[in-house]
Amino acid sequence: MEDHAKERPDADARDLIERARIARATCPYLTAKQAAFHLGIAANTLKRLRHQGRGPFCRMHGGSWRYHVDDLDAWSIARRSRENA
Repeated sequence: MEDHAKERPDADARDLIERARIARATCPYLTAKQAAFHLGIAANTLKRLRHQGRGPFCRMHGGSWRYHVDDLDAWSIARRSRENA
């Protein structure tokens, strides 16, 4: 059972990399809902973070907020704790 726990962070990283690759290949700008899914947080949490000025960079495209995959990854990496390193 411990072996699966050790393998999971690598699996999570591979999943994140694959999702980012697909997003970049199709359209690197994600909706707020897609961005929240990419980050593994609730859409309401992402909205709250944006309102507080604590979320990832975003831009208005056609009347809705869009998040670039690279900005999401940079924001996530900047908040990585030493405990998870």
